[in-house]
Amino acid sequence: MRRRRWHLSAAIAVLVSGVLGAWTLTAVFAAESPSPSPGASSLPGDASSGAQVFGSAGCSSCHGSSLEGGIGPKLNPIQKLPGVENPLDPAYLQTTIRSGRSGDPGFAQPMPAFGPSQLPDKELQDVVAFIIAQNQQGAAGLGPVELARANVFWVTVAISLLVLATWLLARYNMRWVAQRAAARREREQSR
Repeated sequence: MRRRRWHLSAAIAVLVSGVLGAWTLTAVFAAESPSPSPGASSLPGDASSGAQVFGSAGCSSCHGSSLEGGIGPKLNPIQKLPGVENPLDPAYLQTTIRSGRSGDPGFAQPMPAFGPSQLPDKELQDVVAFIIAQNQQGAAGLGPVELARANVFWVTVAISLLVLATWLLARYNMRWVAQRAAARREREQSR
């Protein structure tokens, strides 16, 4: 009977280790999918000037200084909103900045319109170029694959530690139960 328990424990340990190992390896060796974005030569304006305009025009108050979102949607990586086929299309970005946008789920405040008096055409093109260029460079902070790898690694570590703690507690508990049973038998024999 003791031998069967050992085989069962070993089989469970190998199975859990195998699943965690496969899960980790899948995330570590996952290929990053290429991002469908236009080439740098097709930018409608100057991205470096657009970065300055983005900060000074008040865009960063809603979309974050690193385009991470907040009151407004994330712009890096750009958040795909309902009814938008290609959120990195320069014409779509220009229209959205000029005309504004409202009614998107998850955002209480609508995107305000920035008319030519607030944002001249050249500055508008520079901001659009900045948003597209930032998306071509990749997401701020960790990309999706790096984030997934980090998450899988730490979840795997946590699960491994929980399995180890459970195993140690079970062994301790079984020893304690065995000691209590031996003490009870000893008391019954001494009576």
